[in-house]
Formats: sequence, C-alpha cells, structure tokens
Amino acid sequence: MLTVKDWRDLSACRDSDPEIFFPIGSTGPAVSQITKAQAICGTCSVQEECLLYAFESNQESGVWGGFAEDERRRLRKRWLAEKRKARLAG
Repeated sequence: MLTVKDWRDLSACRDSDPEIFFPIGSTGPAVSQITKAQAICGTCSVQEECLLYAFESNQESGVWGGFAEDERRRLRKRWLAEKRKARLAG
C-alpha cells in the first residue's frame, strides 16, 4: 500500500492550479472549475487513495478523488455506515 506522501507524488493534480480543486460554491463559475478538476481526477492513477484520504481526514471542501463536496458528503456517510457495520460485525 502507498503511503500518503507516495500517492500525492503520483497524483495527476500535483502540477495543477490548486484553485481549480477548491471552487467557491457549486453554481456559476464554480461548475466549470469542478468539471476541470474532475477531468484531471479522471486521468489520475491514485484517485481511490485520494478519495479515501478525503474520507479519513473529513475533507469538507474541494474536489477529492473526482468528487465534489456534495457528492463526497453522501459517499462519506455510506463509507462511515459501512465501517460501523463492519466494526459491529467483527
């Protein structure tokens, strides 16, 4: 498994403007920023590691692992529920 530093070194966004990944809002000009960020994420070999990092560290802002804030919130709720369920079953 890659370490946190390793996956960041391999990320497709490492040389991109960080502002693309942290739009203000989710309408208007932010929509094109989110689309650009998600296009970069779509080419990334460590997209899953990035998303997992966002879940584990509760990143509330920005595009992580190809998912915007609202999408990621829903996915994180499911991820947390699965973790609780596994913990209770184990």
